[in-house]
Amino acid sequence: MRSQVIVSWGEAREYAFDLEEMQPMPSDVARSWLDQQFIELDCEPLRLSGKVLTADKVAVIARTAGEPHFAEPAHRPWALAFAQAASASLAKPVLHIDVPSMTVSY
Repeated sequence: MRSQVIVSWGEAREYAFDLEEMQPMPSDVARSWLDQQFIELDCEPLRLSGKVLTADKVAVIARTAGEPHFAEPAHRPWALAFAQAASASLAKPVLHIDVPSMTVSY
């Protein structure tokens, strides 16, 4: 089964993470990891109501962490953990996170 997360800052700047060969992250661990990153990165909710949907959380974490966290080899372990957590928490094998438009598609 195909399992991939793509984080994009535009067509020329896409970072794909293949998760097929990796052990899946349990969904409760994934949600906890995303919650921790949201707090550590001092992320702000997208919605004025303050409600944070999981897809919004994934997009905000990607934006706040910044492109270097996905592009630079030194941050590869964090980027892979992010990809695993995003895939597991949204229960989708293929995700595309478009950072400029702040959208997540399946």
